[in-house]
This record gives sequence, C-alpha cells and structure tokens, in this order.
Amino acid sequence: MKFRLLLVWLLLGLVAPVCAQTSERNRPMTEKKEFALHKVAQIAVTVKDLDRATAFYRDKLGLKHLFKAPSISAFDCSGLTLLLSVAESTGAHSSIVYFEVADIQATVQTLTERGVTIFEKPNKVGQLGQLDVWIAIFRDSEDNLMGLRSMVPRS
Repeated sequence: MKFRLLLVWLLLGLVAPVCAQTSERNRPMTEKKEFALHKVAQIAVTVKDLDRATAFYRDKLGLKHLFKAPSISAFDCSGLTLLLSVAESTGAHSSIVYFEVADIQATVQTLTERGVTIFEKPNKVGQLGQLDVWIAIFRDSEDNLMGLRSMVPRS
C-alpha cells in the first residue's frame, strides 16, 4: 500500500509539471490571462499549547523558527510559512491555507465580484524585515476559512 501511494505521488510530481507546460504552450498568444490564485504562501495550523507546539516543530522536526509572539509562532519551510496559532475557542480546530498575492486589495475586489465572502478585510498584521505583511481571510464554498497574504515592501 505504501509503495502504491509513493508511486502515485511520484507520477503526479512528474506528470503535473509537464501537463502544465503543455497547457501553457497550447494557449493562443492573444488569449487574455484569467485571474487565478496559484501560489500557497502560508499554512496556519491551530494548536492547543503554543509553547509545546513550537518546541515540537523546532526541536523534533527541525524546522527553521522565524519568530514567536503571544498567540502565534512562525517557521520557514523553504519559502512556505508554517504559522502555528492558538485556537480562539475550544471547538475551533482547523487549518488555513494562505495564497500569496501581489496586490491584496485588487485580489479581494476580484474575489468579491465573483461572490466570494470576505471574512476579514485586508489588514497589516506585522513586519518581516523590510516587508509589511498583509492578510485577508475569506470563506470557501464549504465555509472553511482560507487566506490571502501579501508581502509589501515598505517605502
């Protein structure tokens, strides 16, 4: 069973890029590129005990720890940010996938025009070096929270 799953994973990893390249090549040059989210930038995992979870991900899994604040702890996973956050209520135990976007305001406008419910409007949540970190939260068709993240250079 493990071998079969590994084989499927390898095939998907090898075939998907080829299919994507073929699809791009076959698109007419005059065709207008449609809006689409494409790059996952951050995944937020809800935890019960932030100190314990931070130690686990840092010490047991060996992930590069970026910072810890009172309710969150962040790790770098080769460019993807793993964000541990304390559950706001006892029943809320889910994860949020954040999509990287260049212009969070324009993206929220486009999603709103498409009927997507914006749960939390774009707001600056912090800074990483010379970048301001902006986040917006929306709900998918199954009422799951999903996110947008934009890293904006400070002027």
